[in-house]
Amino acid sequence: MPSSTTIDPISARLTSASWWFRSSDGSLTLWEVPNPALSVWLVTVVLGWFELSAAHTAAVDGVRHGALLVWSLDEVVRGASPFRRTLGAVILAAQLAMLVLG
Repeated sequence: MPSSTTIDPISARLTSASWWFRSSDGSLTLWEVPNPALSVWLVTVVLGWFELSAAHTAAVDGVRHGALLVWSLDEVVRGASPFRRTLGAVILAAQLAMLVLG
């Protein structure tokens, strides 16, 4: 008696690295340039390494969090691959939690 093995197409897709990291046209999409919001975030991270006044530190922190919120929301809405949409959702949730919890 032959055995019949049925693989659920949804679970097979979720465990496929190709599905997670490839866009709908089949290209590998981990990083795309240019990315203005992420560039602003990176600049504010570097600025945070310097000794700044309290007012400047607060402004840099606000811009840093705002840039990351914009980037993550953009990834959730327009992310090229499921990995990038998921990463955007995780970062968005973390940033919103930081805003709410202080």
